[in-house]
Amino acid sequence: MSTVVFVHAHPDDEASQSAGSMARAVSEGHRVVLVVATNGDHGDAPDDLAEGETVVQRRRSEAAASNAVIGTHRVEYLGYADSGMTGWAQNDHEESFARADTEEAAQRLAAVLREEDADLVVGYDWHGGYGHPDHVKVHAVTKRAAEIAGTPRYLEGSMNRDAMIRSHQAAMAAGHDVGEWDPSQPMDDGNPLGSLESELHWACDVSEFLEVKRSALKAHASQSDAQGMLAMPMEMFAVAFAWEHYIEPGRPDGMVVGWFLDA
Repeated sequence: MSTVVFVHAHPDDEASQSAGSMARAVSEGHRVVLVVATNGDHGDAPDDLAEGETVVQRRRSEAAASNAVIGTHRVEYLGYADSGMTGWAQNDHEESFARADTEEAAQRLAAVLREEDADLVVGYDWHGGYGHPDHVKVHAVTKRAAEIAGTPRYLEGSMNRDAMIRSHQAAMAAGHDVGEWDPSQPMDDGNPLGSLESELHWACDVSEFLEVKRSALKAHASQSDAQGMLAMPMEMFAVAFAWEHYIEPGRPDGMVVGWFLDA
């Protein structure tokens, strides 16, 4: 059995991006650890905050509920402030993750990797999937932490841009309301979404864990992005979330339909 550490930028990213893989790994007896880089300070502030309750406290409680559903064995926070989207004033906050020294942040993460004697750590692709400053930083920090800790395997979570464009086109052809969503358009940093299929190495079938993924998203009730995903018709939700994709630097080119923990 392996110990797998997933690194995400904010509370709720695990639900939308890797909950299927995390739940699948747990179901097979692997130890799964989540490390969250930021406190999610700049997420949506719910109307029902109790007196004295903060957005950070709410988001941490939601993350705890989400990870209880997934079966995550440990959740750790690096403790940085949310940097907000590209161009926001929060990018320059002295405690923001985007401004953090990469080496110092990597040492914090490496400490967890060493404590867990991690076999594999999963970060993000080079632009964090969609260019959010915190996601881009996760890429650099996770890659460096794996080097510092000597973690044997390093993967990068991404999205299959080609598959998303095909699904988007099919949804429009079928007359579904896709709103303003268009995966072919530039994202937060001006780069396209995710990665080309030719750049990916693993396409992992997590269709058996779609209900886990939905329940994890439901746990993040204060966040409009998570709830927007749940508003998708089940047929579209299944198309969007039944597969999770990863890059594994150093592997031969070509996407394998398989499970990275079988390698």
